[in-house]
Amino acid sequence: MNCKILNKKISPFMNFGKMPLANGFIEQKDFKNEFFFNMEVGFSEDISLFQLNDHPKPDQMFNKNYPFFSGSSNYMKKHFSNYAKYIKENFIKNNTKLIEIGSNDGTLLENFKNTDVEILGFEPSESAAELAESKNIKTIREFFCFENLKLIQKFKKNTNVICAANAICHVPNLVDLIKSVDELLSTDGVFIFEEPYLGSMFKKISYDQIYDEHIFMFSATSIKKIFNLYDMELVDIFDQPTHGGSMRYIVSRKGKREVSKNVQTTIENEKKNNLDNISSCLKFKSDCELSRQKLKKSLNELKKNNKKIAGYAATSKSTTILNYCEIGCETIDYICDTTKEKIGKFSPGMHIPIVSMDNFHKNIPDIAYLFAWNHKDEILSKEKQFVEKGGKWFSHVSL
Repeated sequence: MNCKILNKKISPFMNFGKMPLANGFIEQKDFKNEFFFNMEVGFSEDISLFQLNDHPKPDQMFNKNYPFFSGSSNYMKKHFSNYAKYIKENFIKNNTKLIEIGSNDGTLLENFKNTDVEILGFEPSESAAELAESKNIKTIREFFCFENLKLIQKFKKNTNVICAANAICHVPNLVDLIKSVDELLSTDGVFIFEEPYLGSMFKKISYDQIYDEHIFMFSATSIKKIFNLYDMELVDIFDQPTHGGSMRYIVSRKGKREVSKNVQTTIENEKKNNLDNISSCLKFKSDCELSRQKLKKSLNELKKNNKKIAGYAATSKSTTILNYCEIGCETIDYICDTTKEKIGKFSPGMHIPIVSMDNFHKNIPDIAYLFAWNHKDEILSKEKQFVEKGGKWFSHVSL
């Protein structure tokens, strides 16, 4: 296994086994041709980077049928509104040019409409890009990479803000991405991105954060080390509640902005918690194996007591849980979801049927496995009747 940044050999420390596409919700007729890959993870101590060894090709993961839309969650819409407010208050000047990498359905970018900011999104998923364009948000239906910068010549060395949210960890060729950012940013421009945080994943033992699309799990230490290789630096950092624990990173060219005390404080905390070395990864492996055993035991006991168990929200995260823990239809009757592109299909790998929310509300299960635990506040508030009628929520992480 080679580090995807340094191209130096590193040792894998954990193998989750055969894994399907996390968002590869499938029709029954396609079961026999389902794609799987070996999901193995490793850690580069040189740059403190947690990464997948193998992964599907980007166009396998982010295709025209990609069933994820940022605007489907009111919680995420509010978060993106606040994210845009932060950018406006700190980095927007006259005639600002702003690019979003992985702009999805335009939920973030629409907050900059009716301003003098020139906005542009890169989104390879046709279904998401179509939604963005329906909001009159200019979107390039391609992957963000150096080759595709030829499509936006006027933005070169002239872009004030490049931003992203849960997208940079999806990019296998991170070196190409950084070179592309360097080619676009103005002298005092900033690269702002939010990503699931390695420290939060380790603390919560939320191994479901690991799946095909999450090629990297970042920390402040890894971001600082990576961008230092390209004459850029981490200048500020903020905790974010999204995705079960994320970080917002602000990167600029070296020496162009003052480095916040937040950066050094966070890196010192990471060192105390061994996020800069492989020992934390080995503990995480042990924690995952124990969590898996406990989860399977709890579910088996519930079934022995004739409890009806349903899954709530057909998330990409659920694919890792179900396949790593080998949980199928014998345990979970169905998974309910609101996304029409998923309803009527089956979960990747374990082939649990995906049904509409009507099934959940009309036939209340005894137990609801909350796969979208990172949206628990929004969901538990919406589904109060489930508890009032005797239902109980369940998860492998603490609710």
